[in-house]
Amino acid sequence: MALHARPAGLFVKTAMSFQAQLTVQLDGKTANAKSILAVLALGASGGSDLTLIADGPDAAQALDALGACVAGLVE
Repeated sequence: MALHARPAGLFVKTAMSFQAQLTVQLDGKTANAKSILAVLALGASGGSDLTLIADGPDAAQALDALGACVAGLVE
């Protein structure tokens, strides 16, 4: 999946709606899922496998929402 400006913006906006601490990992790099610059710096392209990590009171809901957010993205 490609996380360029527009999809990354939607991803971050979704992440910011939760209280949980959210991180996303790609190829050994970790980014704050609530930071557009950090998410873009990951350089996710089509076919990338992201790992989402959530910790907090609404972590499960956040993971569901972020998973849905990126599920339909293509390069």
